[in-house]
Amino acid sequence: MYGFTIVENLQKIDEDIKRHELKYHQKRVMVSKEFTFDAAHHLHCYEGKCKNLHGHTYKVIFGISGYTDEIGLVIDFGDIKKIWKDEIEIHLDHRYLNDTLPQMNTTAENMVVWIYEKMQESLRSYPNDYRVEFVKLYETPTSYAEARGEWMNDA
Repeated sequence: MYGFTIVENLQKIDEDIKRHELKYHQKRVMVSKEFTFDAAHHLHCYEGKCKNLHGHTYKVIFGISGYTDEIGLVIDFGDIKKIWKDEIEIHLDHRYLNDTLPQMNTTAENMVVWIYEKMQESLRSYPNDYRVEFVKLYETPTSYAEARGEWMNDA
């Protein structure tokens, strides 16, 4: 009647389905995870409203690629969240960015490259061949800066 069923017998690994049956492919796949943070900043050498101290609710979207493992995962979303919380967000959320980031003009363009580099550096400690394909940093709901892997390798 409703187009769904209630599962009464949950599949059990090695009983109902064998481990070797779980594999589907070993292709490079990109996964994405999104975060938000609130921060204040102001811009140097800028004539406009943003030269004054102000704040944003930023949104960050990561695109991370890698090869699927034996059960079909590229990277656990929880691992991306842990890197974000432990290595990146601590410098950003509810902070005055001009103090907590390296010496830079805190434009979205500069910040997105810094975020990209922090994520790429953190992923090196993982055993798989992960790549940050892109990072989007939304300063407002309609304005964002983006860093892409192929651009980061340009000299």
